[in-house]
Amino acid sequence: MDDREIARFRALIEAQLAGLEEENALGREGQGVVMLDQQSVGRLSRMDALQNQAMAKATQVRRDALGRRLRAALKRIAEDEFGYCEDCGDEIALKRLELDPGVTRCISCASG
Repeated sequence: MDDREIARFRALIEAQLAGLEEENALGREGQGVVMLDQQSVGRLSRMDALQNQAMAKATQVRRDALGRRLRAALKRIAEDEFGYCEDCGDEIALKRLELDPGVTRCISCASG
């Protein structure tokens, strides 16, 4: 992988991280405490609010995991290890990295 491709992947990863930060800011509201005031909200509405809160928290967990993988990819770029399989050491296909720049294994090792 040449320097131009590395720069392209760095920009892609940084853009994805910025997008995650924006999503995190939007998702914080949905994770707030659900008020259980029976006068203003019925039982089904409270259940719906609790379910929405749980989904917002689960989505946050997934965003956090993706953020960790992307930051790890930036670290691999800095250490000149980006694009190489952590198991066998072969190059990871560019198309695979374009789909998910956080992958650490080639398709052979990932499927085996």
